[in-house]
Amino acid sequence: MSIDRYAVIGEHIGYSRSPQIHTLFAQQTAQAMSYGLIDVAPSALAVAVRDFLAGGGRGLNVTVPHKLAAMSLADALTPRAQRAGALNTLAVQADGTVLGDNTDGAGLLRDLSINLKFRLTGARLLLIGAGGAARGVLAPLLGAGPKSLLISNRTAARAQQLAAQFADLGPVRAAGGEPESSGTDNAAAAFDLIINTTPANVQGAPPALAASTVSPHTLCYDLSYGNTDSAFIRWARSAGAERTVNGLGMLVEQAAESFLLWRGVRPATAPVLATLAQVLNEPR
Repeated sequence: MSIDRYAVIGEHIGYSRSPQIHTLFAQQTAQAMSYGLIDVAPSALAVAVRDFLAGGGRGLNVTVPHKLAAMSLADALTPRAQRAGALNTLAVQADGTVLGDNTDGAGLLRDLSINLKFRLTGARLLLIGAGGAARGVLAPLLGAGPKSLLISNRTAARAQQLAAQFADLGPVRAAGGEPESSGTDNAAAAFDLIINTTPANVQGAPPALAASTVSPHTLCYDLSYGNTDSAFIRWARSAGAERTVNGLGMLVEQAAESFLLWRGVRPATAPVLATLAQVLNEPR
């Protein structure tokens, strides 16, 4: 029996749990496949992807910092990848062409709505960051019908550009580094959900936000995950948030979306998430 090959590609990703997740998915669904890890610098991305696919690879998950650059490596894009302007999945099609997709937003929504029982409709959202990760989740978040969505970024111009690109989808606007200084999103009204899309685990610096953006009811969600709390999670707890969550659930859910694209079957995510949470000692 032939074994189809898949992998995750990124830079400095030795910590990645994607190989474990997809191995569990394959066992659960009786799929003949293997899943590895490719660690490459941006300058080597195109060659690494071409070599993997030329060697019989059937698909790749793409992670930081390659989600924007990988757009040029796909022959065609799904509507959600095209809208995001970033991708996290490459899939070889029956005719040999390579399809680019972005499963991040779908994964985040499934984690929020199904696993965490959070109601996005009518909620006030704050999104920290304006890079590829933010692009991947913006359209699905706006599609869920929030009351408002504010983008905060250290470089205000990038937040403004991103808000303008997605303004046709819902009530999104931009702030600078301090959301409480702009419009109706001020210190008197905390957000219902704050999502950090920046690599706070790597930088080790808390966000440039006032504690007044958080109240005990605020769900603070970090897209990153690890064995220790990120700077964002530590900041959120110190600001009074009683509910903080890392991106482990999103990781598993977006992986399931990729797996469905590759294999045509959706794996059950709950047991895999429970296994990963136990390994990382993360309550869920």
